[in-house]
Amino acid sequence: MEHDIGTFLRARRAAVSPEARGLVVTGHRRVPGLRREETAQLAGVSVEYYVRIEQGRTPNVSDDVLDAIAGALGLSPAAREHLGTLARGRPISDVPRERWQVPQSVTNLLAAMDAIPAFVLGRRTDVLTYNAMADRVFGCGSWDGNAARFTFLDPRARRLHEDWNRLAADTVAFLSSAAGCHPDDESLATLIAELADADRTFAELWARHDVHEHHAGPVRVHHTAAGALDLEFQSLMVPGEPDIIMYTYVAATDQAAARLHALGRSSRAAA
Repeated sequence: MEHDIGTFLRARRAAVSPEARGLVVTGHRRVPGLRREETAQLAGVSVEYYVRIEQGRTPNVSDDVLDAIAGALGLSPAAREHLGTLARGRPISDVPRERWQVPQSVTNLLAAMDAIPAFVLGRRTDVLTYNAMADRVFGCGSWDGNAARFTFLDPRARRLHEDWNRLAADTVAFLSSAAGCHPDDESLATLIAELADADRTFAELWARHDVHEHHAGPVRVHHTAAGALDLEFQSLMVPGEPDIIMYTYVAATDQAAARLHALGRSSRAAA
């Protein structure tokens, strides 16, 4: 899947209404959003220089210019950082690995959190490890090793997650950011191409090039045995391992806490 500064900026320009930026629009426009010259005007740079940026011919573009373009396009902080990565063509900084080594301390922590669903993902959304409660609630052991594949290719994901659309958008944004930071990761590129070919929603979301961060928030899942579970998720970076992220889910209501407790108790009894 093509993923460079040109496709990113074109997608973000298409998502911005000229009127919302105070521009007067007259006549018929063949394409939606901002034109190149309008983006350059809003950013305070020449059209020629903006075109060079969009073509990836300015590896030494300044922070001030990138900030101005980000402001013109209304980019989030995460998308602004992504723009900088694409503009400067930062290469992958580590040796590609199929799996990352999860520190033993993190494995021990997940095991100790027996009442809280928790799992660890790599930058390609590979499931590196998970605790028993995560398997009981989300079925991590049946995800075929990858959270993005489960989200888009397994119909159970849509039944499990009430707000599947948000989960889908967040997953694509995560992969988009990873692809920008690691352009030489062939396994990541293969995963993205596979998902885009297999799922129309993924392909449409990918084409938007929407990069944002989503570190915490409410989640409602529909468990076949426990019923509706209102949870709060939190993503945590693993110190010293920038490509490993731990996700934890705590009960958001007393009812959810009771249902999680009952689910854990019944599972231990069955064992």
